[in-house]
Amino acid sequence: MAKRDVQQGTLALMVLKTLDVLGALHGYGIARRIEQISGDLLAVNQGTLYPVLLKLEQEGAITSEWGTSENNRRARFYRLTAAGRRRLRAETQDWAETTALMDRFIAVKAEDLL
Repeated sequence: MAKRDVQQGTLALMVLKTLDVLGALHGYGIARRIEQISGDLLAVNQGTLYPVLLKLEQEGAITSEWGTSENNRRARFYRLTAAGRRRLRAETQDWAETTALMDRFIAVKAEDLL
């Protein structure tokens, strides 16, 4: 099966959840972990990821600092903030409600409506 691009609007939530579970990571590490968690069904485009990281940082959901990566290169490491944790909880709840609603529509049959 071909890898799919991450749907618009979902990448920020995936980034927040990845940082929540794994702690501070650099951008490349975030992208690889998201792909790994998806079972390699998703492809995270660097050109999409970095604008999301910048936006999340500007909104105060994450913070970053320069550090050294595993291969001894300078990299910016991103970390979740308290505001980011609150946002993650709220967005996770919204997605749970949305998917439950969509599951109802997908599962409905004509006889259910009679």
